[in-house]
Amino acid sequence: MPSPHLPVSAGTSRRSLLRRGASLALLAPAQAALGAPRASAATTRSGTSPDFEGVTLKVLCNIPHAPMYNDFLAPAWQQLTGGILQATSVDYADLGNAIIQDVSSGTGTYDCFDYYYYLLGSIAQAGALLDLTAWIETHNDLRTPDFLQSIYDPYTLYQGRRYGLPYDGDQQLVFYNRELFDAYGLTPPTTWNEYDAAARTITEGGAGAHYGVAIAGQPDPIVLGCAFINRLVGSGGDLVDRHGRPTLTSDAALAAARHLIDIAPYALPTPTTTGLGTATAAFLSGEVALFENWVDLAQRAADPALSKVVGKWGVVAFPLGTGNTRRRTPLDGGYGLGVSAASKNPRAALAFISWATGSAEMLAQGTQKDSNISPNRTSVLTNPAYAANTPIAYDLIRAGLEGTPMVWPHGAADPANLQNLVNELALAIEGTQSATTALRNAQNAWVS
Repeated sequence: MPSPHLPVSAGTSRRSLLRRGASLALLAPAQAALGAPRASAATTRSGTSPDFEGVTLKVLCNIPHAPMYNDFLAPAWQQLTGGILQATSVDYADLGNAIIQDVSSGTGTYDCFDYYYYLLGSIAQAGALLDLTAWIETHNDLRTPDFLQSIYDPYTLYQGRRYGLPYDGDQQLVFYNRELFDAYGLTPPTTWNEYDAAARTITEGGAGAHYGVAIAGQPDPIVLGCAFINRLVGSGGDLVDRHGRPTLTSDAALAAARHLIDIAPYALPTPTTTGLGTATAAFLSGEVALFENWVDLAQRAADPALSKVVGKWGVVAFPLGTGNTRRRTPLDGGYGLGVSAASKNPRAALAFISWATGSAEMLAQGTQKDSNISPNRTSVLTNPAYAANTPIAYDLIRAGLEGTPMVWPHGAADPANLQNLVNELALAIEGTQSATTALRNAQNAWVS
């Protein structure tokens, strides 16, 4: 399927093409040559596009993704197919329940679900997603070998069946305020001890005017869960062993939990009530020196309309600790795009997810101003246009996604397991129980 976001040769109008017919086999992405994407769309087509005139597709997504669907993809989808695309967003904490409820209640409002990958097992087990295994296997134009191998299975595969296509290849990095680091004669941290020392020095020196670190610590898996897992992996640990059994009482897990407790006095007040929006705003305003966030922050930090730290920030990989010398990227966040089992328009929904996750559209999305979409494909990750769009962070982004990251467990019980873990950790950070107790409680409650 052609991309309205890339230059195409003038040719036949959409309606005349549609009269020539469009079969399901033509719903996979076209082999478009990747180049610098353009925001404007061509008005004619050089290939065949499916006709979804009068069909409204509804997508349920997390709040940050809604503008990409409604403002960028929707106009292109309508031009390409005649169909209407509407995205409804919910808070990250409500996404999994909203997906399951829409199908299990019989409401069937949505056609596509943009889901966190760690929710995959729970929503597939609940019957909320169409099994796409056969469809994927019979559509070579999906170019599945091009999907990044680090995310393809984690984002789409549950109990040997595929339920979606990779959409947003998320990972986090450590962003730092270079101006504050220079003012205190500090260098970017490579170990958690150096991280601690920098945070303490800057917070004490700031006397409330600025802080050494912002810890997004609201007790939700995608918030406090990331903060814990970043430290866990930096110390050489995992959430579960190769058999899926929890390893939350390991030395690495204890070091990670204690680090969150020990750093809290030097963080933007107060970690367990600090959400992602608050922490991001504090970094972009120059109020904090260290902040762990997704790689798309690089685009916002470089935008004068959004950032007061333009030209004053840098980014590093996660520090190492407790003698660990093995660097791995924790696969924080990340999304798949699947079709609702209750969709009233499954043919259009399949066409949409194949188009939206294709090389051309993913490059266009990933290079938009203030984009929060990261590569899902090798062809996007290695494209010069993407590299030029994220120059400061690019090498680290590529290293993380081309490596062997630490994958979060994503079985049916794991959203509840992770929620219980962050609830226990929040109590420890707030001082109502020890790190040891928090981890023991989470370990004992974990369902494998």
